[in-house]
Amino acid sequence: MSQFFSIHPQTPQLRLVRRTVAILKAGGVIVYPTDSCYALGCVLGDKTAMERIRRIRAAGPGHNFTLVCRDLSEIATYARVDNPTFRLLKAYTPGPYTFILPATHEVPRRLQHPKRKTIGIRVPGHPIPQAVLAELREPIMSSTLMLPGETDPLTDPEDMRARLEHAVDLVIDGGPCGFEPTTVVDLSGAMPVVVRIGRGNPAPFSRVH
Repeated sequence: MSQFFSIHPQTPQLRLVRRTVAILKAGGVIVYPTDSCYALGCVLGDKTAMERIRRIRAAGPGHNFTLVCRDLSEIATYARVDNPTFRLLKAYTPGPYTFILPATHEVPRRLQHPKRKTIGIRVPGHPIPQAVLAELREPIMSSTLMLPGETDPLTDPEDMRARLEHAVDLVIDGGPCGFEPTTVVDLSGAMPVVVRIGRGNPAPFSRVH
C-alpha cells in the first residue's frame, strides 16, 4: 500500500521532502505535482521502477520518458546544448515545457529515441519537485499521470490514492494541478519545432509541426 504525503505547494516541508527522496532512492515510484499536471516518477536508470511506470500507463517500449531536472546546469549533463539553445532554455525554464535535445552518454540508451538519440528534458516551475530535485541531486525520470483508456490526467490526489495505492509507493498531495501536459518543443534540429501544444505558450517558437 502506498504512502500519502500532504506537502505544502509553496513551502514544502523538508522532513517530507527527505522521506520522498528516500523512497525514490529505494527504487520507489511516486506520484507528484508539477506546474502542468501530476506525474509519475522514479530515479534515473532504475529499470524495474521504469517498467512499473510503463505498466501503470500500459505503455509500450517506445514510450518517451522525460528527464525532470533542477536547473540548466543539470540539463547540460544529460543533453548537448549549444549557445543559442542555452539562451532559449534560459528564457523558458523553469516552466511548463518539455524540450527534446540530443542526449549525452549519461542518458541510458533505453531512454533515448532509438533512431535520433534524443531525450526529452524539462525544468518544472513548481516548488515541490524543485525541493525534491535539490535534495535528490539527480533528475527524476518522469511520465504524465495518464491512465489507460482515459483522455485527461488524474488531478485529485485522493482519487490517485484510491486507484494507485497498490501500484505506486507514494502519492504526494500538493494541491490542484491542471489537465494540460507540457508544451513539447524539439530543439534537436536547425530550428525549434513545436510538436505538442500544451500549457506552455507555443508562440515564442518559430514554427509548428
